[in-house]
Amino acid sequence: MNDHALDGYEISTDPACLDADRVHHWLSTDSYWAVDRPRELQDRAVAGSLNFGLYETGSGRQAGYARVVTDHATFAWLCDVYICRDDRGRGLGTALVEAIADHLTPCGLSRLTLATKDAHGVYEKVGFRALVSPEQWMTLGLIDPGPVEI
Repeated sequence: MNDHALDGYEISTDPACLDADRVHHWLSTDSYWAVDRPRELQDRAVAGSLNFGLYETGSGRQAGYARVVTDHATFAWLCDVYICRDDRGRGLGTALVEAIADHLTPCGLSRLTLATKDAHGVYEKVGFRALVSPEQWMTLGLIDPGPVEI
């Protein structure tokens, strides 16, 4: 892990440390994937996930967040990765994702997946790559997003 990037910051999976109001505000107002996500839905997502908070050392101010949906045995999905705008540009997103991968390594997972529209470079630094056989993957949208643009 890039400990230098974390100078002045620490990562915790302690749910008691999460600033749920701040996380909900970030995701529901400043992310393309969760804009207008209702608080009740966000709270359910947090409750069913392994959550990682990035905190400023000393003050405890939350500066980042990510969650993982996993069975801790075979599969994990990384989602809702967010770094506060005031803290971006310091390598914190990469450091957070590295810490998550390190945390999950002892589980022996077959894969850790994610979806991103614009942050491929961040994840590639940690070792993520495009699907080798995307034709093997399928998805079921339970909420109809409307027509797919081609």
